[in-house]
Amino acid sequence: VELMESGGGLVQPGGSLTLSCIASGFTFRDSGMSWYRQRPGEGRELVAQISNLGMSTDYLDSVKGRFRIARNNGKNALYLEMNNLKPEDTGVYFCKRNQYQHWGRGIQVTVSS
Repeated sequence: VELMESGGGLVQPGGSLTLSCIASGFTFRDSGMSWYRQRPGEGRELVAQISNLGMSTDYLDSVKGRFRIARNNGKNALYLEMNNLKPEDTGVYFCKRNQYQHWGRGIQVTVSS
């Protein structure tokens, strides 16, 4: 199983980024998926999750209305669209296969002026 994130970087407050995660080694359409983040000095927290067919999503309260999780099962891809970014969104973002300890390596997102 491999999960590879991309799309992170440095962005100013109020800006946008879209993270991508490409999955391989399992039947992607059979698994719910999640995005987690680890902010500096803190543990990992669940940011958003999506069911296997994309019919159900759930979000951390602090990102509701700003972030959107999506998936393309034909491309084995998971996405996190992040808008109106705030400095407190800074951290390492990970994609994860639900119900398994399958994690990506993580990608840095820094929100700073």
